Amino acid sequence: MLTKVFGSAVFGVEATTITVEVNVDKGIGYHLVGLPDNAIKESNYRIAAALQNNGYKIPGKKLTINMAPADLRKEGSAYDLTLALGILTASEQIKSEHLEAYIIMGELSLDGSLQPIKGALPIAIKAKKEGYKGFILPKENAREAAIVSGLEVYGIENIKEVIDFFDKGTSLEQTVIDTRAEFYKTLDFPEFDFSDVKGQESIKRCMEIAAAGGHNIILIGPPGAGKTMLAKRLPSILPPMTLHEALETTKIHSVVGKIKNMGLMNQRPFRSPHHTISDVALVGGGAYPQPGEISLSHNGVLFLDELPEFKRGVLEVMRQPLEDREVTISRARFTVTYPSSFMLVASMNPSPGGYFNDPDAPVTSSPAEMQRYLSKISGPLLDRIDIHIEVTPVPFEKLSEERKGEGSVEIRKRVTAAREIQTKRFEEMENVHYNAQMNTKHIRKYCKMDDASKELLKNAMERLNLSARAYDRILKVARTIADLDKSENVNGIHIGEAIQYRSLDREGWLG
Repeated sequence: MLTKVFGSAVFGVEATTITVEVNVDKGIGYHLVGLPDNAIKESNYRIAAALQNNGYKIPGKKLTINMAPADLRKEGSAYDLTLALGILTASEQIKSEHLEAYIIMGELSLDGSLQPIKGALPIAIKAKKEGYKGFILPKENAREAAIVSGLEVYGIENIKEVIDFFDKGTSLEQTVIDTRAEFYKTLDFPEFDFSDVKGQESIKRCMEIAAAGGHNIILIGPPGAGKTMLAKRLPSILPPMTLHEALETTKIHSVVGKIKNMGLMNQRPFRSPHHTISDVALVGGGAYPQPGEISLSHNGVLFLDELPEFKRGVLEVMRQPLEDREVTISRARFTVTYPSSFMLVASMNPSPGGYFNDPDAPVTSSPAEMQRYLSKISGPLLDRIDIHIEVTPVPFEKLSEERKGEGSVEIRKRVTAAREIQTKRFEEMENVHYNAQMNTKHIRKYCKMDDASKELLKNAMERLNLSARAYDRILKVARTIADLDKSENVNGIHIGEAIQYRSLDREGWLG
């Protein structure tokens, strides 16, 4: 007897439906074809034990299983449940009247219990699009898949529940989620709040500007100055995610299996990889491509602490994603694309010893060591960072103050108002949503200066020896400062403040 059961494979952040054809014939043998990997080839051992422990068995006949399309590589253990049900129905141990109406996925334990899978959300989206009635999967993934409305989602704990559902008509508990209600669940008090930061008012102002315009930022300061503390609080002042952003972000985290027992992600992600990370782990890839840290940071913040300690090759592979806001990974037989629109926040010491420019600390690094340390950050990478700010240690008087600073909620209101101005400004443009995404054409159109502002910028570039790369960056940041002030035009005050945020362009830093 021939039976068809349907599963799904995830490539990039999109799913492809897989048809599992099971044929039982005279003879003895177990033949699994259709480019399965080792995890799928080993599934017969897990399936045999799971069925035996629940009163069923793999028939002692010739089993031929094809996973179509046969030229598409399949990987992972999530097809165990799909294969098991195909074997049971093909050998007429259970009925198969409604089997083809469902996408079925799950990894089996030897006792028949189900382990969570990866990519439940993109699979559910594809199932809904192709008109399937429902999706049967492990209980830990049910809330994630139930985000998709109009699709019956059943989270199960043991294979016996599914067998009884198809064979005896017993009911399964459907998981139902109000997607909009999930989306609007927000934390009134963020875990990391700017009210915890003592002093550092100028740095907080700089972080507010970066958040308002989506600008990449680098913090330069000695150890203990508060760079990491400030970076961790940046997501708390970013505008709330839109429903589209939340779905996009949840899909990416679903692909790598980070959405267990969760519904929709409504908080912007914050990723902070260690400086020993490889380029594949950062950007994504591998034999079976997976999203890297920059895609997991999509719609959120990627924090690279101690930037010069990262391998130069690792940093260089970020240049294209920072520009295009997506990562394309090509293999001989397929290409996958992951979105990667994130804010880059980096930190670094001003010198190998960490205390360059500190009058109270001895200089322990030679000029050659300084140059070698700072040259680890290439000019093209620095081109993509709009704001450079020096962070100085907080004096004792500020640390001992009991009065709390301004909280993230208040700052976020101003940031959101500025972003709304930008959304309206760029509403007719497809790939530009905030100031950091402006190209030269947009800068000329939206950052017009009067004669006094032009003269100020000209004098600053000449006296401070600012590089040519600083010109457009200063204008972008000035446009954001003007938006925070609700000013239609960019004037001298905005230009003057933006000039302060280009420390690394000055002569004596990176040469």
